[in-house]
Amino acid sequence: MSARHDVVIVGGGLVGASLAIALDRLGRDVALIEATPSGQMPAVFDERNLSFAAATVNALTALGVMSRLHAPTGAIRRIHVSRRGDFGRVLLEAADYGREAFGQVVVARDFGQALEETLGACSHVTRYRPARFVALADLADGLRRLRIVTDAGEQELRTPLLVGADGSASSVRDALGIEAQRHDYGQRLFVARVRTSRAPDGSAWERLTDDGPTALLPRGDRHYGLIHAVREDDAEAVAALDEAAWLARVQAVFGWRAGRLLASGPRSGYPIVRVLAQRTVAPRAVLLGNAAQTIHPLGAQGFNLGLRDALTLAELIAAGDDPGEDALLADYAARRGPDRERTLRFSDGLARLTSNAAPLLRPLRSAGLLAIDRMPSLQSMLVGGAMGFAGDVPALCREAAP
Repeated sequence: MSARHDVVIVGGGLVGASLAIALDRLGRDVALIEATPSGQMPAVFDERNLSFAAATVNALTALGVMSRLHAPTGAIRRIHVSRRGDFGRVLLEAADYGREAFGQVVVARDFGQALEETLGACSHVTRYRPARFVALADLADGLRRLRIVTDAGEQELRTPLLVGADGSASSVRDALGIEAQRHDYGQRLFVARVRTSRAPDGSAWERLTDDGPTALLPRGDRHYGLIHAVREDDAEAVAALDEAAWLARVQAVFGWRAGRLLASGPRSGYPIVRVLAQRTVAPRAVLLGNAAQTIHPLGAQGFNLGLRDALTLAELIAAGDDPGEDALLADYAARRGPDRERTLRFSDGLARLTSNAAPLLRPLRSAGLLAIDRMPSLQSMLVGGAMGFAGDVPALCREAAP
């Protein structure tokens, strides 16, 4: 069996599904290769909390996804950042920048369901599921040829543009011969829903420590989304804690800014490893999302960056006839390079600096926190990047749909 599509996307997670929806709006014939069968959600759509930058909210509103969320979102109206053992703190208020909120907190499972409903309304997306990417064949007649396996057996797909959106351990990246740098931060990130004695008021709290960040994000259900990083050597012991001991640990690290921690939902742990593809494009192929770059969660920019990648690609495809031509992919790499480099540098640099326990760095960090808090120009630079508006961003990100 063989089929041809304008674009073939391997990976139906956050970024891959969002790209398929954007391309459907253009009338492009899209194939979406998904590992999970119909009626099931990919593992990425779990109880973790996603922090959508304002630019991301704009784009997902324009794509019709935000209106399909069933659970209320939590507005981030202020951001408070401090580091254990250091002086100073940074407090950012959205109202100071003429904004109601810097972004929204969305539960990944609810977002996955909204994406599923939106994909169900698409008329130009063919979904192969459950399906697994197997291999690439040689380029022929300006088309990528790839083999997938479904319940019906092996099948060949042909396309002028192959998109690898299949995660950190990308099979598409490997098949294209693109190497990736890996850096293990030696940390594991635990996520859970917690209830505190004070209801969320729009504040997002981030507490930095030698072991990594701990954050409370305001959800829309009167709970907080907790993110707690620990050293990998301590991860198994932390995972084994009962609820009372778990809450006591987080309280000791985080403090009392949000009141007493009263209850916690189930917690999940994820190793924190940076994976950086040496390049994001190849002849008639492109890598997006975690397949292109998996970054430290400090700053919550992973999905926001991946969505800007996807929407820039869709914008360029809309302006051309051949979605995989060399000039288009070169333009894509050039447009996305600065944002990618800036976000990677910020995320990795902040993760390494804030988790370094060297005593000589403490006064430097304290001075940096004080400078950011007191200098509007520095704050504006930080806010622009955090909201997703820095540099060349896709049109859908700039303004919300009416």
